[in-house]
Amino acid sequence: MDDDLMPDQRPIREDLQATLDARRDLGPDYEAALVDSFTERLEATIAARVRAELDLHGAPPHRKSAPGAAMIPVALGSMGMGIPLTAIGVANAGLVGLIITWLAIVVINVAAAAAIMRRG
Repeated sequence: MDDDLMPDQRPIREDLQATLDARRDLGPDYEAALVDSFTERLEATIAARVRAELDLHGAPPHRKSAPGAAMIPVALGSMGMGIPLTAIGVANAGLVGLIITWLAIVVINVAAAAAIMRRG
């Protein structure tokens, strides 16, 4: 059965077997510490394998989105919120409510666009 394992899997199998043997010898009082120790070694092994794969194949290129793409949710949210806010503003204050509502929406969009442009 051990012959079926890939060579890089043997250390993990040996670590697990050593952990199980230690658990048998030490008893259940040390179980949490043994599990923590094994998982740390397992995570280190996985991280090393991932690094090796990335070194071998290279990391995928990071595509940076256009700054305008970040404005799409802001614009859609403004339109979605603008409809009910317009109705509320007009119902309560008429033309003044309409103007105040849309001025607020414009100010928020301009501020969001400025922040996105500075960041991007």
